[in-house]
Amino acid sequence: MKKYVGLLRGVNVGGKHKVPMEDLKIVLQNLNCENVYTILNSGNVVFESNVNDIRLLTKTIENRISSVFGFPIPLILAEAKTIVSLMENNPFKEIEETTETRFFVSFLKKSNKSPIEIPWSSEDQSFKILRYESKIICSVLDLSKANTPKAMGIVEASFGKEITTRNWNTISRIVKKC
Repeated sequence: MKKYVGLLRGVNVGGKHKVPMEDLKIVLQNLNCENVYTILNSGNVVFESNVNDIRLLTKTIENRISSVFGFPIPLILAEAKTIVSLMENNPFKEIEETTETRFFVSFLKKSNKSPIEIPWSSEDQSFKILRYESKIICSVLDLSKANTPKAMGIVEASFGKEITTRNWNTISRIVKKC
């Protein structure tokens, strides 16, 4: 059995694409996934599967989710050990955390070459991309420097829309189930 972290894009945001987490759990259990845990209401799930082909597993889950909920939902799967390693090697450890600092981790569906030089900073220094490796982007937003942050728009414009983002606190909660 291999342990995975599944991240759904754009569910339960603003009343659109409603996916009850208990229903998501049942969908995965019906696909022979075991030890299924959902985290928060934003489409985070940790589970074990005998399927070792992550692309096949992703496609299988996406197809089932689409048929059960009636609309397609992009899914990004990562091995749990990748997320645990990210937490252990905390990319934000050198950044001073304040009430206006936000740490984000974005996950890409497909690996691609970075179109920008990393590390990268916005002109006003309000948004910084610290790291990009293994389909994972780590970034910092400083709300004290910008009132209308367009951080995720910058990430999508640079890396594409097959991406989903979580804050560092959510990653920490996910790792507790890994």
